[in-house]
Amino acid sequence: MAGKLLTSLAPGYSALVIGASGGVGNDEESVHLAADRFQSTSFDLIVCATGALTIDGVGPEKSIHQISMMNQFAVNAIGPALLLKYFAPLLAKKKRGDLSFPVGSIGDNELGGWISYRSSKAALNQKVHTAAIDVSRANPASVLVAMHPGSVATSLSDPFSSGYERSKPDEAARSALQALDALRPANTGGFFAYDGSSIVW
Repeated sequence: MAGKLLTSLAPGYSALVIGASGGVGNDEESVHLAADRFQSTSFDLIVCATGALTIDGVGPEKSIHQISMMNQFAVNAIGPALLLKYFAPLLAKKKRGDLSFPVGSIGDNELGGWISYRSSKAALNQKVHTAAIDVSRANPASVLVAMHPGSVATSLSDPFSSGYERSKPDEAARSALQALDALRPANTGGFFAYDGSSIVW
C-alpha cells in the first residue's frame, strides 16, 4: 500500500520505503547488502519507517526501575543510523530527496515514562540533525528530516491507544508525504509533523 500511495502522490519519483513490513535487521552486513542491491538506482524519496515500542515482549517502562535500553537502542537508534550510512548515498543528486524518520521530541515530553524508547529516539534526533549537515555537503539538493506521522492505527500503537484518536495508515502516509513535499533544502536537519508544522527537539 505504501508503494502505491507514493506512486500516486509523486508521479515520476523513484521512491524507497524501508520498514514497510514493520521491522528492520540490526546486523550491519545485512543492511550493507540490502543497499548494494540498489547501487545502480538513485531515489528521489527514501522513507525510513522503522521503530518499535515493544520488543521481545518487553513494553515501554512505567518507572525508572524497569529500564531496559539495549534492544530499544538497537532497533530505534542503531538500525536507522546504519540505514543512513548505506542508503543516504542513494539519494538522487539532481532532484530533491528526503530521508525521514518518525521520532519523539524531548521538549514536548510532559508525561515521563518510556525512558528507553524516548532515549533511543533522542539519540536518533542527533543522528538525523548531524547527518543532514554531512549529506548536504555532497548533495546540496537533499532534505534530510525527522518526521512525526502522528498517532497511527497500527499494531505498534494498539496496546497504547486507549483514549487517543488515531488516523488510518493511508491517511497518515498521505499527510506525511504532503508535508515532506513542501520542504526545501533550507529545511534539512529539521523535525516536522505530518501537518507540516515544526516540532521542538
